Amino acid sequence: MHTPLITMLVVGLGLAFILGAVANRLNLSPLVGYLVAGIVIGPFTPGYVADQAMARQLAEVGVILLMFGSGLHFSLADLLSVRKIAIPGAVGQMTLVTLIGLGVAYAIGWPIGAGLIFGLALSVSSTVVVLRSLQDRHQLQSEQGRMAVGWLVVQDIAMILALILLPAFSGVLGGDEATADVAAGGALGFFKPDTLMEALGLTLAKLAAFFALMILVGRRVIPWILHYIAHTGSRELFRLAVLAMALGVAFGASELFGISFALGAFFAGMILAESQLSQSAAQETLPLRDAFAVLFFVSVGMLFDPTVAVREPFLVGMTVLLIVAGNAAAVFAIARLFRHSIQNALALGLTLSQIGEFSFILAGIGVELELLPESGRDLILAGAMISILVNPLLFVAAERLLPRWLKTRETGAPGEQAAEAESPELPQTSLTGHAVLVGYGRVGSLVAQTLGEMGQPYLVIEERSAIAEALRAAGTEVIIGNAAQPDMLEAANVAGARFLISAIPNPFESGNLIERARAANTALDIIARAHSDAEVDYLSKLGANKIIMGEREIARGISEHIIARANPAAEGDLGAPVGAELL
Repeated sequence: MHTPLITMLVVGLGLAFILGAVANRLNLSPLVGYLVAGIVIGPFTPGYVADQAMARQLAEVGVILLMFGSGLHFSLADLLSVRKIAIPGAVGQMTLVTLIGLGVAYAIGWPIGAGLIFGLALSVSSTVVVLRSLQDRHQLQSEQGRMAVGWLVVQDIAMILALILLPAFSGVLGGDEATADVAAGGALGFFKPDTLMEALGLTLAKLAAFFALMILVGRRVIPWILHYIAHTGSRELFRLAVLAMALGVAFGASELFGISFALGAFFAGMILAESQLSQSAAQETLPLRDAFAVLFFVSVGMLFDPTVAVREPFLVGMTVLLIVAGNAAAVFAIARLFRHSIQNALALGLTLSQIGEFSFILAGIGVELELLPESGRDLILAGAMISILVNPLLFVAAERLLPRWLKTRETGAPGEQAAEAESPELPQTSLTGHAVLVGYGRVGSLVAQTLGEMGQPYLVIEERSAIAEALRAAGTEVIIGNAAQPDMLEAANVAGARFLISAIPNPFESGNLIERARAANTALDIIARAHSDAEVDYLSKLGANKIIMGEREIARGISEHIIARANPAAEGDLGAPVGAELL
């Protein structure tokens, strides 16, 4: 009586919730639980087997919404600011890991074509996993987060070129030429190029056309449409418009320009980030984005055959070692060459030390072109699954071991010490008795205006770099980043502050912030915002002194106005009509 779609959603999301909660209880990332849920409902384990094709399609929606939401937190200036390390870094890391993979493949007797695909598939990080990891650690707007996203964009563009050019190389590499002809025609549209240079030129032309269209047209059209819908006053229409824009641009980029769904959605979000409605758009897409992102990890788990680790333990171990250690070491070395601190270089290396969606696509095309044996695809899938499972554990280990290792370093090379000294650090405020305002959105900006009029010293913690730079230009002290970042509250001198105002709408992030701030300063006056009675109770238990719930304040303002009108003697002669008053 139930459709496969409904059954898969109920079982997949339900099991992901249970196992994600268990993983969280064990101090692991919930991603581990989602992946295990996929294994449980996959075709390689007994019991219910979900529809893999349907799961992958739903997962694509999650990728689109996740990339669109991430794009909303970036601007073109943010990406250009990290181009000096992202472009050479990504190209260098992919080249190095591909060559190592090619050597491993040659050692086990695979031809050069199989080795090339194998190595390339192991060099491309999972965009979804990286972005989710950065969000979980509240580092999406940090310098490391910007470098990681720039790195991913370069990797995605490189993989688009590889997927387009691979059929043209298939015959030379020993693949099936007939299949390659069909693949080349399908990838490039109705026109099938006769030479490699034509294929490369057409691909680059499509990429350039898409970027030009998004910058010249999308920058005006997308914000204009959303501003128009916002003025209708319909939240339902606005939410629908945001989803239609995200999905429509991603689909159009794929169909018309050969761009991946992920990259198309990211650029759509980045264009919209310049609009004042970007924060509202991010909030409207958040629930669906999280739900469909969970389905992505469930679908990845469904691809994993646990028996491959028993059949080929040595090859699986070598593959995982190359993915995790090879990518992390390559990224770490490149970051250090660019004079980044050990902490930033290690964090960036660990962030990019897993593979995902592009690797699956590349492996599938390799098998279809008869370049990669099916055993190679199994190794890539196993390596992806295990690397994603291991990745959160590596961060836990690094967070515990790195500080101890750094303390034991008594001396270092002069050049290394200079590099550490030049690494960017959070600016330390000199303010005392001040107010720390977290978030400069619609609420935070009004609070800042009041603080300024009172003459109360304050600083702002804001993760959107464009807003932060505008505040700095206006003379406001700002620390760029997420308040949940390590040492952020110390940099803002919360221990010596008088007020902490949490103007961010997310109750969980706000609760974590309040708990840490209260531990740092027991006398701190903490004010927060909430949207329900449950959130009020939750934030109160964590140490907030005053919690403002929007609905209550609106009701109080209306009530006070009615009372004043009904009792004019108490408030003066207020019975006569007056102009609109902003409460």
